[in-house]
Amino acid sequence: MVKVAVVGCGYWGKNLVRNFSELKALHSLYDVDEKKAQEVKAHYPQVKLSPTLSELFRDPSIDGVIIATPAESHYRVVKEALTAGKDVFVEKPLALKVREGEELVALAKERERLLMVGHLLEYHPGILKLKQIVSNGELGKINYIHSTRLNLGKFRTEENILWSFAPHDISVILLLLGEMPKEVSAHGGSYLNQGIADVTMTTMDFPSGVKSHIFVSWLHPYKEQKLVIVGDRKMAVFDDVVPKDKLLLFSHRIDWIERVPIPRKEDAEVIPFDMEEPLKAECRHFLECLQTRRRPKTDGENGLRVLEILELCQRSLQEGGKVLTFGKGVARQLFIHETACVDEPVEIGGGTQIWHYSHIMSGAKIGRDCILGQNVFVGSGAVLGNRIKVQNNVSIYAGVILEDDVFCGPSMVFTNVFNPRSFISRKKEFRKTLVKKGATIGANATIVCGNEIGQYAFIGANSVVTNDVPDYALVYGNPGKVKGWVCQCAEGITFRSGKAVCQACGKRYKKGRDGVKLI
Repeated sequence: MVKVAVVGCGYWGKNLVRNFSELKALHSLYDVDEKKAQEVKAHYPQVKLSPTLSELFRDPSIDGVIIATPAESHYRVVKEALTAGKDVFVEKPLALKVREGEELVALAKERERLLMVGHLLEYHPGILKLKQIVSNGELGKINYIHSTRLNLGKFRTEENILWSFAPHDISVILLLLGEMPKEVSAHGGSYLNQGIADVTMTTMDFPSGVKSHIFVSWLHPYKEQKLVIVGDRKMAVFDDVVPKDKLLLFSHRIDWIERVPIPRKEDAEVIPFDMEEPLKAECRHFLECLQTRRRPKTDGENGLRVLEILELCQRSLQEGGKVLTFGKGVARQLFIHETACVDEPVEIGGGTQIWHYSHIMSGAKIGRDCILGQNVFVGSGAVLGNRIKVQNNVSIYAGVILEDDVFCGPSMVFTNVFNPRSFISRKKEFRKTLVKKGATIGANATIVCGNEIGQYAFIGANSVVTNDVPDYALVYGNPGKVKGWVCQCAEGITFRSGKAVCQACGKRYKKGRDGVKLI
């Protein structure tokens, strides 16, 4: 059984302590306020109390660390835990700056550690049911989403209401829509402490045409946590404050009579679901990830997306509600570790991170927001798109082209000469290898040059690919053969009568003579 430690025994930390104790995984506690830690330990006498963070991080019997300290300390404590080789579950937000969040995500990948962010509502059974309804198209085309999170207190001075409350709503909206906004704006007011917003209204506009509003306040006469989704077929309301019937569906419609919209109201339909404490489900998920080494649902990249939105909203707030566009005026910093070698001239996009002992040769092209792990080689003439992840000990030679969102597992191999001899120069015989958008290549796999890997294909670990791979194909073995099909989210899909629906995300596919296509 895996064991964890909770760092931070305050208001929310106590809830985490309770849940991990009930799951029989709690090993240690730590809080900078020793008196507070002693008070919590009094309820859990079997739990060890660590005198210092460094001692806790050095303890080999602790597998994972849960961080529930003030948000301003998240970056520092998470970095220390990851550096010490611990898997980490940190409460939202991941950090208070995008560049700090990027560093933490990259560090977790470099050290091959799990990094999970506490976006609690993504584990709420009601939200998961709502996600299923949206994915199945029951609401039709989504027009807009309105979210409210209101209460009287708990007032903070280290962060404003946007950073304290809105991460929950942002993460849920991203989960439901599956896309990032193109524009954001935020308005707010400071009434209790100068410069610390107590109330904010955030607007996000998405490429699909959906508009969302998030109204948050800790200066409100009553508590409300409500999400309204309006589609062109039905409307949904999720109310997390009411004790029952939390999820309602309305079949309201609008009839146009003599070019005038007339509302037709219907009674609400209660959508049942099995309720479980979301925090318990979230804690259990982290423990399962520790055991299986599976990537957490709300991993560091999930937290980074929310952080990017928060940072842009904060800028808008400071600029009087100015509408800001992603990619415009938001420079992403290039990071190159001091041990890496980059031969000029090269093309490297903003936000890309190049880690220990990697070598980028002149003439290479690397897009934005890529992560190249330790000891990665990119040859002259190699082309990498955007948001590519290359794990440790991978060489990408001339003739290899990786489209956007490709994943290359640890120590996988590309070749560029089909019949090499050390004493015969065959530089003019390089064969092109194309890996299309979103494809995954597992650890230690070998891709023989001259072949094409289809979009969102999945190559299993240790496989040897000697032929072209179709879109969405699951390939493994030596030589690699098509063994099945995978969704864009990497879960397996099964075709019946030429059609398939992903049970994880709801995407639909059809299979014909021309291959597998997303519907």
